[in-house]
Amino acid sequence: MDLRNVAIIAHVDHGKTTLVDELLKQSGTYRENEATTERAMDSNDLERERGITILAKATSVEWDGTRINIVDTPGHADFGGEVERILSMVDGVVLLVDAAEGPMPQTKFVTSKALALGLRPIVVLNKVDKPDAEPDRALDECFDLFASLGANDEQLDFPHLYASGRSGWADTELDGPRKDLTALFELIVSHVPAPRQIEARGEPFRMLATTLGADPFIGRTLTGRIESGTVKAGQTIKALSRTGEVIEQFRVKDVLAFRGLSQQSIPLGEAGDIVTLAGMTKATVADTMADPAIDVPLPAQPIDPPTITVTFGINDSPLAGRDGKKVQSRVIRDRLMKEAEQNVAIRVTDTPGGEAFEVAGRGELQMGVLIENMRREGFELSISRPQVLFREEGGQRLEPVEEVTIDVDDEYSGVVIEKITGARKGELVEMKAAGAGKTRIIAHVPSRGLIGYHGEFLTDTRGTGVMNRVFHDWAPYKGQIPGRRAGVLISMEDGEAVAYALWNLEDRGRFFVSPQDKVYTGMILGEHNRDNDLEVNPLKGKKLTNVRASGNDEAVRLTPPVKLSLEQAIAYIDDDELVEVTPNSVRLRKRHLDPHERKRAARAAS
Repeated sequence: MDLRNVAIIAHVDHGKTTLVDELLKQSGTYRENEATTERAMDSNDLERERGITILAKATSVEWDGTRINIVDTPGHADFGGEVERILSMVDGVVLLVDAAEGPMPQTKFVTSKALALGLRPIVVLNKVDKPDAEPDRALDECFDLFASLGANDEQLDFPHLYASGRSGWADTELDGPRKDLTALFELIVSHVPAPRQIEARGEPFRMLATTLGADPFIGRTLTGRIESGTVKAGQTIKALSRTGEVIEQFRVKDVLAFRGLSQQSIPLGEAGDIVTLAGMTKATVADTMADPAIDVPLPAQPIDPPTITVTFGINDSPLAGRDGKKVQSRVIRDRLMKEAEQNVAIRVTDTPGGEAFEVAGRGELQMGVLIENMRREGFELSISRPQVLFREEGGQRLEPVEEVTIDVDDEYSGVVIEKITGARKGELVEMKAAGAGKTRIIAHVPSRGLIGYHGEFLTDTRGTGVMNRVFHDWAPYKGQIPGRRAGVLISMEDGEAVAYALWNLEDRGRFFVSPQDKVYTGMILGEHNRDNDLEVNPLKGKKLTNVRASGNDEAVRLTPPVKLSLEQAIAYIDDDELVEVTPNSVRLRKRHLDPHERKRAARAAS
């Protein structure tokens, strides 16, 4: 069967997973009476809830005698490390662009990698049926983007289609029949070349591992495109590192290929096809699987280094063990080690004492996804404030810098520029009008300066700003960056919060808790409206007397509390604070809990 390997690139929420749904339906992958789910490629619960693609996944469809392997790539920068390696498996890319928003930062990042690999893109202008769509402007921006990224003449002469993934149609003309996706299938078959590896089927077996997985029945698995030769179950092969060292020699337990949404065992994997191998115990992403006679590894993209680290520890608060079942440090360690084995972008190290673990990764969202998965599995954790990882090079201290692209209303551009270029040590790269009364700001900002900034950014722009960030480069250390300016309100008692007490304390700041919420000494109840921490009593009820009330008492009307999401809580805390995460709750607290000391200090203060 004729073969095509293609990746779909798009920014978050530009509709690529929905488009893949329609490709699966119209290619006959589903039976007519088969029950299907929306966004079938988003197999993870968190992916469905948040509407983002976290894990790179492949699928396979057949169209007029051609098998098309489609790789759905993550759209968020925190998971961008997967994208670079995925592109080495394909021979063409479909760049999906929202006709209203145009190319966005993640599009730029991934497209630059695709163009550097010599891949010729197909541009699909999606959501052209939306009232605010401007397909002509989006198409011009795509051309400008390719030109700025150094595309050659062949890549600049790209074909384009107008489409609506949700409605399931793509046409070469904007006012076409809008019937189905035939135009897209035909363009992929005609524009994307067949894998050149097919000609190397007679040579010894070689395959570059691009994604890592684990299966409860067959163990560790590695997926990649076979560069030469063939492979079958029972064959002995070896794994080579990027430097040519032999990592292990093993017997292939199973060879799997994508057929529709599922993977099936196949008798023989041939050069050019994307397959998954099982049987290895040590080999990982960027390693070369090869015939024992091969000694030279395939060139591979290095695994991106982590940029932030978070400390995971046991939950030692007074409310520990009430929600979750998995609370011991040994169980937490086993789960983190399992995650590090499956996700090469995460690195886990033990801290002295063995009660806590340093987890390094690519960004706050990636950490948030890991913590959210663990709390759903029944874990209780305490999480520290994210810390940026530094590098030493030539006697100089380097820190990660991110390229931030911000779209804001014109009236808020001043305050945004002041915040990112002032205390946060950012450098303004470009500022231009984006149309419709909006300004686009591009700046290079240290990762340290962006921790906890998103909530402040939304406040400054009245919730109308859009901020996207992607790792840019390592740069010399830019000096001290101040943390959170406001202090916090800390509970001095254990029990349940009382509405009357919170009402009396409202002039002190904004609260994160509601009446009847369980609180304990040292727990953070809210944000103080001054820069110092303040201990308060949230249990203090109204004094009762034996005099009948005359009915003119003030009613207790509370301002609704601020409910922080997991990512917001992790970004909000200071260095001496922790986030307590359980299956049912997210609480903030001070790092050191000593109730007797706190009560003595509170009495002395009063």
